[in-house]
Amino acid sequence: MPLIATPQRMHFDAPLPLQSGASLRDYDLSFETYGTLNANRSNAVLICHALNASHHVAGTYAGQTNSEGWWDNMIGPGKPVDTDRFFVIGVNNLGSCFGSTGPMHVNPDSSSGQVYGADFPVVTVEDWVNSQALLLDVLGIQTLAAVMGGSLGGMQALSWTLQYPARVAHAVVVASAPNLTAENIAFNEVARRAIVTDPDFHGGHFYQHRVVPKRGLRIARMIGHITYLSDDVMNEKFGRQIKAPTLPTSLGSLPPEGSLAPWGGPAALAAAVLPYRYSTQDVEFQIESYLRYQGDKFAEYFDANTYLLITRALDYFDPAQAFDGNLTRALARSACKFLLVSFTTDWRFSPKRSREMVKALLDNRRDVSYAEIDAPHGHDAFLLDDARYMSVVRSYFDSIWKAIPV
Repeated sequence: MPLIATPQRMHFDAPLPLQSGASLRDYDLSFETYGTLNANRSNAVLICHALNASHHVAGTYAGQTNSEGWWDNMIGPGKPVDTDRFFVIGVNNLGSCFGSTGPMHVNPDSSSGQVYGADFPVVTVEDWVNSQALLLDVLGIQTLAAVMGGSLGGMQALSWTLQYPARVAHAVVVASAPNLTAENIAFNEVARRAIVTDPDFHGGHFYQHRVVPKRGLRIARMIGHITYLSDDVMNEKFGRQIKAPTLPTSLGSLPPEGSLAPWGGPAALAAAVLPYRYSTQDVEFQIESYLRYQGDKFAEYFDANTYLLITRALDYFDPAQAFDGNLTRALARSACKFLLVSFTTDWRFSPKRSREMVKALLDNRRDVSYAEIDAPHGHDAFLLDDARYMSVVRSYFDSIWKAIPV
């Protein structure tokens, strides 16, 4: 049977202390669950999402076509994370624009009922993990069979093992890193500057002006999307292909040889046949067209303040900072078993970064499995159907299932 997802929401009255020193009160967490929690509540798996994803991890919404969850190829009945075995939970992070309390929601401290906008407090990976733990408390789940995530979700999974080591049996960290490199922070900063310098941003309070800083969002997404793909994939998919010229609808089909009349003369024919427009403004190459399409689509559904918050959370995450940069000492707090997965062409979260975590965990004598998948897809590989990747995850969750007390 197809997996039908049902959005849920949990309200919290008690203030949530944040790493910044601020706190968040009267907040909601949106979440979804899949599968059945067993009698001793030992088969729960928490899925942590990446930058532009949400709590809608798997399945579809009843009556809605094309509504598959963002990791639907990974999670569901008979899939690597099998919902016939596991009770899977997806939680939308605070500050998001997909249901949990964020910049688009009313600020309870506003006397005029204004939304937070830029006044929403800065949140961190650690804050998200704390809020997720509170949700699990309400759901009556003390221990997770596994916590899993890719990219920023992988950072959350790692943080779970450090903040709540006694509550996690296994951590699956995919295409992630123990912190961002300077280059990655730089990409995030350029994207943020594109947003905040958009005239429609209005200091983050654009909601009152009934506008959206779409130009900045488009550029931010284009920058991000470049980093998610590998050079090989870009060349194979687009190469130097020219965007096909758009001909007037009146041109019809090719004329008889020697006749140029239907095109309006030699100049019009030349404009249709020559590959370049020789313009600095028009789209010339297919890759340009693709990036603009991705940017346009993103600007229609994602919130600008959310983008600023989430990229900042990425920048701040660094569990080794409190240990003078010593990752081995930082990860000594962990107590669970680990699976780490990386992809050879992922240059944003390269295998080198996963190997850093593997070494630090092994230095602490932790039980670690590591798979480095030779895949051409770049960072986006963690979302795709590579047979070897799926097999690794399936095998690991098979072993988790066999160890769960019945």
